[in-house]
Amino acid sequence: MADYDAIASLHKAIPPFSPSIPVALLPYIAFLLLTATFALAFYFSTLPKSALPIREFAVASTASILGGFGVVALFNSAGVYL
Repeated sequence: MADYDAIASLHKAIPPFSPSIPVALLPYIAFLLLTATFALAFYFSTLPKSALPIREFAVASTASILGGFGVVALFNSAGVYL
C-alpha cells in the first residue's frame, strides 16, 4: 500500500495537462486542413499521367498528411480527444 500512496502523492503534485494549441482554434484548423486536403485531391485528379509519378506522389502524400491532421483536429474540436 506504500507504493500506491507514493504514486498518488506524485499524481497530485504534477501540474494538469494544458494543450499547446488553444482548443478554441481547433475548428478553424480542422477547416483549413480539410479544405487544403480536398483542394489537393482535386489537383491530384487533374494531373497528367507521367512515367515517373514523383509529382503525383508528393501531392498525394501532402494531401494524406493534411487530411490526417485535419480529421484529428475535427474530432478534438467535437470533444473526442485522440
